[in-house]
Amino acid sequence: MFDRLPEYPWEQLKPYSAKAALHERGAVDLSVGSPVDPTPAIIQEALNASSNAPGYPSTGGSPEFKAAVVEWFARRRGVEGLTPAQVMPTIGSKELISWLPLMMGLGPGDVVVQPKVAYTAYVVGAAMCGAEIVSEDDPALWPSNAKLIWINSPGNPDGRVLSVEQMKAAVDRARELGALLASDECYAELGWDEWADQLIPSVLDPRVCGGSHDGVLAVYSLSKQSNLAGYRAAFAVGEASLIKALVNLRMHSGLNSPAPMQRVMAVALADYEHVAVARELYRERREVLLSAVRDYGFELSDSEAGLYLWATLGEDCWATVDRMAELGIVVVPGIFYGEFSTKHVRFSLTATDADIAEAAKRLRDAIGLRSL
Repeated sequence: MFDRLPEYPWEQLKPYSAKAALHERGAVDLSVGSPVDPTPAIIQEALNASSNAPGYPSTGGSPEFKAAVVEWFARRRGVEGLTPAQVMPTIGSKELISWLPLMMGLGPGDVVVQPKVAYTAYVVGAAMCGAEIVSEDDPALWPSNAKLIWINSPGNPDGRVLSVEQMKAAVDRARELGALLASDECYAELGWDEWADQLIPSVLDPRVCGGSHDGVLAVYSLSKQSNLAGYRAAFAVGEASLIKALVNLRMHSGLNSPAPMQRVMAVALADYEHVAVARELYRERREVLLSAVRDYGFELSDSEAGLYLWATLGEDCWATVDRMAELGIVVVPGIFYGEFSTKHVRFSLTATDADIAEAAKRLRDAIGLRSL
């Protein structure tokens, strides 16, 4: 049973990380999307103040936490009318993504759909329950036996943002199939370019779902916008009966979000100032790295939101990974994100200002050498 999943993909990067480390100024690791900036003081203080938590936490979420999520969706996502019964905390978003197919009772003969360029956890969830995974962006091509459909906007790794019309088409098709449409929206506060000054649509937006949340689920994480990856702070919101069923399963299996984490999330969601500070840091880093990536010769694809640059030199992704390792820069090969991504690599913006500047310098210094 333990052979259902292959070796964790990042193990394949180790030789390239070792090669990058041989650079005279050391390696600049742009392969992992883990925040490096301090967790905001307001959140640390909330954790300290709630550290006395001797009793078991509520699996479904505390009233304070649920109210904070409902209010945040109205204020920051344009979704009115949610109720506390539609909200539950999760132990990070990857936990729910990976276990949802199994919790739904899916198995052999069932299909889980993921985007063509897809975060690695969707295929893991299908593999753990023995379901088939299908990679397809076009709702018209989703198979009739699909039971769970994942969309990801903004996307990881490609930073693609789905429009209201595209998300509505996905909801309509999923309902036609009788499938659950789950929307991974963890980068929604990090829009760039045309999305810098407008709200990125949620699957719960009435323009998308027609004012009914039947058959839809939104998954969100505070790891990126609040530098809380180490806290495992996330939540899911959707159809009330689905949330009730998931909470029941989670109670039986002991999947509880700690009470201090629920308090932390309530505080973090109520405070936009720290998110604005993080956005500005990432915007500045993005501008520095994006300019150098383009100068080197990369063509950018999508990358209109989120914390990554999705770029290609038109060659096999492993050749690009090796090329970057020669410069002491570690990037992720697109093949990690599916068979349709063999010529792209992912640069992460989750590095210090100094490392981003150093990576940009190395890319520019190498431009002349690349033409030889």
